[in-house]
Amino acid sequence: MVHDVRLRPAEPADYDAIVAVMDDWWGRPVRAALPRLFLDHFHRTSIVAEHDGDLVGFLSPSAPEVAYIHFVGVDPRFRGRGLARRMYRRFFELARSDGRSVVQAITSPHNHGSIAFHTALGFTVTGPVPGYNGPSADRVVFRLDLDDPRPPANRG
Repeated sequence: MVHDVRLRPAEPADYDAIVAVMDDWWGRPVRAALPRLFLDHFHRTSIVAEHDGDLVGFLSPSAPEVAYIHFVGVDPRFRGRGLARRMYRRFFELARSDGRSVVQAITSPHNHGSIAFHTALGFTVTGPVPGYNGPSADRVVFRLDLDDPRPPANRG
């Protein structure tokens, strides 16, 4: 199933399809956290996953200075099959080829699935950091050293 999912670089035109599914995939309103400017300006390091021509995942994006993952989404029907892990591996390749050595991300302290996923990938988890995103906006911070020779499962 995941083997027949095509990963490709995102394009600015993918924005409408992505925001159309975000709230459903997260089960709450999150679309405002991904403004169009991210795909307009950072599409080169964003990834779209398609199955039979349909959007089933995305990873967005990275700023030029840091390999930072702002949003990752996987269609609930495609979860648990390794698609997010595959998109992350592709992102790590892009980051390395662009001369970056660290990947960072954040999430809400209540997003236990994201915390478990990033921990399993070998990210260092810090937090919750009080007020990270402003008053009463605590966040958990993830960091992965791409130059660490240990396999991700043996880190942390």
